[in-house]
Amino acid sequence: MPASTSKPATKPIDRRRRRHPRYRADFLVAVSHLLGNHYLKLEGHCRDLSEAGIGILLATELNAGEVAGLSFSLPGSLPQWEVRAVVRYRRGYHYGFEFLSLTSDQQASLNGYFNGREAID
Repeated sequence: MPASTSKPATKPIDRRRRRHPRYRADFLVAVSHLLGNHYLKLEGHCRDLSEAGIGILLATELNAGEVAGLSFSLPGSLPQWEVRAVVRYRRGYHYGFEFLSLTSDQQASLNGYFNGREAID
């Protein structure tokens, strides 16, 4: 009887799977981005949050790859966060921003915020 040379079936990679779970959030975010030769500051609304980024409803036109300054406070937290983030996607006026750098204190605050909350995906 000849030996089977077939390879075991492998699962296809799900490219839509996220690296970090997202959590529903609801707070204001000030977004500052370069428009021409000056900065434009707009107010947006956070819809979801993860360890790596934030989803914001924002009435403006930004392109993937643009870097913006974000200013916000987590609900129940006093310190104002000032972080840089890059636009990773856009669907209508819903933008997905990836944080460029978070301090260890900010990362700890995020983990505390997520504790006990149910992930949305």
